[in-house]
Amino acid sequence: MENRIVLESRHLCKQFRDPVIIDVLKDITLSVRQGDFVSISGKSGCGKSTLLYVLSTMDTDYSGELFIDGQLMRGRTEKQLAQVRNEKIGFVFQFHYLLNEFTVVENVMLPGLKLGTFSEAHVRTRAMDRLTMLGIEKLADKKANQLSGGEKQRVAIARALINDPLLLLCDEPTGNLDKANSLIVFSIFKELAEKHHQTLLVVTHDQEFAANSHRIITMEDGHVISNVKNTHSV
Repeated sequence: MENRIVLESRHLCKQFRDPVIIDVLKDITLSVRQGDFVSISGKSGCGKSTLLYVLSTMDTDYSGELFIDGQLMRGRTEKQLAQVRNEKIGFVFQFHYLLNEFTVVENVMLPGLKLGTFSEAHVRTRAMDRLTMLGIEKLADKKANQLSGGEKQRVAIARALINDPLLLLCDEPTGNLDKANSLIVFSIFKELAEKHHQTLLVVTHDQEFAANSHRIITMEDGHVISNVKNTHSV
């Protein structure tokens, strides 16, 4: 179903106790539809990375409700949540977390093998398809430690796409990249959203990156202070 809501939070709140109680997320209500390319922006310490980890189901210590693909996440076991993450969510981080002893195509295959739905041969074919889509198929047999920083991040994106996730969650994906490679990553994300209807939620400090995404959620002191469609995205 096109344009359906794939991620929704209702009145999400989170506290840290260290040792006093600090409200880190305060009444976060938002929704993301299929094909949306959304940036979460705000100053360091505003809660944006914490929000991403709650939305990813990796942090379950919160109040409020979280829905992924229309399904309530509260009350699920860690094994059930891990299955949701494997099937429905792809992750791209500031650090690529590639395994240096593996080739590029083997790194991309890992989440597909973990999911266990397809044969190893089929997963390898899917991995090569993702590398080709990102224009880096020639790197397939290189070891991860032979790549540049920009190449590593593109491999990490291919890995995140291996299971055809409903949602791509990204935490500062251009944080370690120079301007040229940041623009390449942005272009990949924009094409994923607009051509392949991939849903992306990206935490970023990069104001230019955020300004060119489809929508900007701005956070301050644990609150969402604005959630606006970007009419100037390019």
